[in-house]
Amino acid sequence: MNNEEIMVVYRWNAKPGKSEELKAIYKQVESDMQNNEPDALKVSCYFEESTETLVVYDLFKNGAALGLHLSTTAAGHFPDLLAIANPGPFLFCGEVPEQLKQAAIGMGLQATFAPRIFGFER
Repeated sequence: MNNEEIMVVYRWNAKPGKSEELKAIYKQVESDMQNNEPDALKVSCYFEESTETLVVYDLFKNGAALGLHLSTTAAGHFPDLLAIANPGPFLFCGEVPEQLKQAAIGMGLQATFAPRIFGFER
């Protein structure tokens, strides 16, 4: 992870009977990001069946890429997601600009913002 990249790891807990709908929405989110967000570097989704929990890993090139995502794809799907699932927590890892922190908090996300302090990559 370079110094500008921002990783976001978060989960959604599907409401009863809504697991397949949650997965379908996230398949569309993935497609929208791949097609419309050139600086969204990676999206990986994981699903825990017994708790109906979707865990998502997003990697963005920088704060501008995260901002584009929050204002387009995320904003577009957020109301539908809230209707079928409970969000959080959201872990934002990297240097997140203050304006984006406030946007995430304004969306009602259980957000933690942690700048990188050390690590390595192979």
